Amino acid sequence: MFKISAQAVDVAALQATLDDARAGACVTFEGWVRVRNEGQAVHALEYEAYAPLAESEGERILAEARAKFEIVAARAVHRVGHLQLGELAVWVGVTAEHRGAAFDACRYIIDEAKARLPIWKKEHYASGTTAWINCATRGEHGTASPSH
Repeated sequence: MFKISAQAVDVAALQATLDDARAGACVTFEGWVRVRNEGQAVHALEYEAYAPLAESEGERILAEARAKFEIVAARAVHRVGHLQLGELAVWVGVTAEHRGAAFDACRYIIDEAKARLPIWKKEHYASGTTAWINCATRGEHGTASPSH
């Protein structure tokens, strides 16, 4: 299950959907709104997405992870809307018999989601300016582009 959500992520409920006696490992990733990026003080983030395409491509990414790695299950949720500092923006959970597969699949899912999904991130800075941030990187920091 890959979801785009305007509501706060219920981590406990998501984690419960991964409960399976076949799994010996659970790896989760949580992406939070942080106070600084690229040397600028961040006040908040705003995410926009084309939800139908993001969810269908997100499901494709989860299916690819199931095919590439020996995992039991995978789930992911990405927030949209205005998020404050410390809020959870993205959550990925993967279970597998062994930790290596769970770690690898979790990393694959978040990296592919950042690179492929139609989700856009706007940073609101303490200075009052904003910038759209390039999220289409794999394991790298995004780069700010000029904005007003």
